[in-house]
Amino acid sequence: MPHNLDDDVVFYQPKTMEERAQVAEACMLRLELVLPTLLDDMDNSTDRSYAAHPERLYVIDRQGAVAFQSGPGPFGFDVASWEQAIETIVQKEHIFQ
Repeated sequence: MPHNLDDDVVFYQPKTMEERAQVAEACMLRLELVLPTLLDDMDNSTDRSYAAHPERLYVIDRQGAVAFQSGPGPFGFDVASWEQAIETIVQKEHIFQ
């Protein structure tokens, strides 16, 4: 996408899990993410299960239930609500304490 070129975020499509992990790590570092992040398999089974194309922001609780789902991204992202959902789950489940 043009804005990816402007932001110098250009990667070849990964062909192995190792390559996928390298792209994910680069994104996490660039975005300064400190949250645990999971990597989908090469068949994108999680992506397909959650109808995550285009991208969506999710919060999944300890029981595996969807606690938050954003609109289609990147323009449907409601980061403030996503962050609030994370804070609510952390407080409710005492995660990271």
